[in-house]
Amino acid sequence: MPIFPKISLRVEVENYLKEGFMNKEIVSALGKQEAERKFETLLNNLSHPPSFTTVRVNSHLASVQHVKNLLFDELQKQFNGLSVPILQHPDLQDVLLIPVIGPRKNINKKQCEAIVGAQCGNAVLRGAHVYVPGIVSASKFMKAGDVVSVYSDIKGKCKKGAKEFDGTKVFLGNGISEVSRKEIFSGLPELKGIGIRMTEPVYLSPSFDNVLSSYLFLQNLPSAVVTHVLDPQPGERILDLCAAPGGKTTHIAALMHDQEFILLQTSKADSKYVYIILFIGEPPFLPESFDRILLDAPCSGMGQRPNMACSWTLKEVTSYQPLQRKLFTVAVKLLKPGGVLVYSTCTITLAENEEQVAWALTEFPCLQLQPQEPQIGGKGMMGAGLSFEQLKQLQRFDPSVVPLQDMDIESLRDASVDMIRLANKDCIGFFIAKFVKCKSTQEKEPSK
Repeated sequence: MPIFPKISLRVEVENYLKEGFMNKEIVSALGKQEAERKFETLLNNLSHPPSFTTVRVNSHLASVQHVKNLLFDELQKQFNGLSVPILQHPDLQDVLLIPVIGPRKNINKKQCEAIVGAQCGNAVLRGAHVYVPGIVSASKFMKAGDVVSVYSDIKGKCKKGAKEFDGTKVFLGNGISEVSRKEIFSGLPELKGIGIRMTEPVYLSPSFDNVLSSYLFLQNLPSAVVTHVLDPQPGERILDLCAAPGGKTTHIAALMHDQEFILLQTSKADSKYVYIILFIGEPPFLPESFDRILLDAPCSGMGQRPNMACSWTLKEVTSYQPLQRKLFTVAVKLLKPGGVLVYSTCTITLAENEEQVAWALTEFPCLQLQPQEPQIGGKGMMGAGLSFEQLKQLQRFDPSVVPLQDMDIESLRDASVDMIRLANKDCIGFFIAKFVKCKSTQEKEPSK
């Protein structure tokens, strides 16, 4: 059952999403009532965190089992001796899964309150403490050492420095203030660091602030799947077209084991090297094509969880499709015949996902869809005119496919709960398509 309200969107944005998720193909297949139920489930689930925290292990430094043991000891310290199981993903051997405990409904709210911004609130629900810049207001009597109830201002209505706030706010849990209200809002000097250390969060997730940072990389499960789908091989030239901050780039490097990595801009080509190039836009200086290209495209990011509120306009949400097509066109030009192109987004819109696949297959006759391995997400969403076989070759991670979970220690010990299946399904919204460039043909000019 949801404990938070569904994600708050502008009316025109919610209507736009609803139109996509209740298109003619879907309504014809599921019926209007079921299609509407799934859409409402999606909006509710987006405001809640996934059931698992996912981390990727740097297996160059230590074995996965060794890091798993280190992480288990760390979590026992963080959770005051509570033993939370750590699972190794069977299809992604470098990925560890940590169940998120919650929602915890018996936390007593305190008189002393602090209000944080929506983005800060989202981070708290995934295990972060409250940093001073994220605090919007605090009770007038709050001092260091006080037990404070933390709330998220999901609509951005609270004024900076307010002493009380009666608007829409969502309870995130309790913590201990590290600083006083006076210190936070004095303005001289501007404070940084932890402002409230969360001790009783509604969702108990591990904090990875300076925790095993050499061994672990915090990464959503579908993001870890992408690089395995790309399947980089020794001796290949590989391009990460939109690498920022570069998590998938480092994963490519990790999967290549002892291969050498250099930037083509600064070193001469050598066939024994793998090249990871970091740029966005037209690259006329590149003298060669690539064996594999990852296009993890800039997108509206509407699959991220938890996300209680999005203030974007419809114009902003729909602005990404043209940019993605420009980048896709660059990628196809740089991909050599027989090469592999993986396209991915962290959004749920039909326009940025399946519609882009349909456009690409029409616009570039040299491209063919390819099956993906591992296949962890569900098939693509109907509505873009793709065939059933084509939809099966896509991966869409859809937060609406499983009900929200109440996770406690007892449920973790329940052998009937398929934890891996739950982790695969209850994650962020994400999309992956894999293409191969079958023949060298002159691509036609892309339509605008």
